[in-house]
Amino acid sequence: MPEVEQMLNNQTIEKLKDMKLKAMAQILSEPNPADLELSFEDRLGLMVEKEWMDKKNSKIKRLLRNANLGLNACVEDIEYSSNRTIDKQSIHELTSCDFIDKSLNIITTGKTGSGKTYLICAFGSNACRKGYTVKYYRIPELLLEIQDAKAHNQYSKFMRGLQHIRLLILDDIGLKSYSLEESRDILEIAESRYNRGSTILSGQIDHSQWYELFPDPTIADAIMDRIIHNSYILALDSKISMREIMAAKKMQYVNEF
Repeated sequence: MPEVEQMLNNQTIEKLKDMKLKAMAQILSEPNPADLELSFEDRLGLMVEKEWMDKKNSKIKRLLRNANLGLNACVEDIEYSSNRTIDKQSIHELTSCDFIDKSLNIITTGKTGSGKTYLICAFGSNACRKGYTVKYYRIPELLLEIQDAKAHNQYSKFMRGLQHIRLLILDDIGLKSYSLEESRDILEIAESRYNRGSTILSGQIDHSQWYELFPDPTIADAIMDRIIHNSYILALDSKISMREIMAAKKMQYVNEF
């Protein structure tokens, strides 16, 4: 390559890096010999495609990291077997994430080992891969974070952060009854997200019994009114613990290698 052309090429590479177009800069600095036979338009198309894919993958990684999902789960690995009660058609429809665009919710209930956490984390992972912001909390941990935010005069900021998440996943609802203060915090979350964002709630007890978790019937009615009517209800059951099934799969994988 002539010296002047090389110098111009190097300047272009540095400008691409400065614009954070690293994939395009790399292709230009280390071209595939086969690509040199292509037209300018085709080579440019390849560079743009590589840059687009790199940025998309980086965004997905960032969304997954920020989501802090409880399990590494994916919708493709959801277990559908005769030992398990799960509506495959409903799961398939929900993976389109249309419910997020419409600010609808999902309620998942079932006994320990029915696979609730895996399912909701799979929904969360799927949403991240489609570009939505997601955040996972176990409700006991969320309530502790809210108390900490109050102690540091960060309550309003923390609650605004929850409001702006497109898909908020709240696991382990109903492990205990909630205090009046906790009930008000949960109502604030439900109110701030009503028709603005989607929430997935998961617990062992049936959603019809959630009213009993809150000491004030008025607050209980207000919470349920903002959640139940806009929700898909998924009741799970399994004759065998899903943790047992997952452990068996892991053991099989280890034994194969």
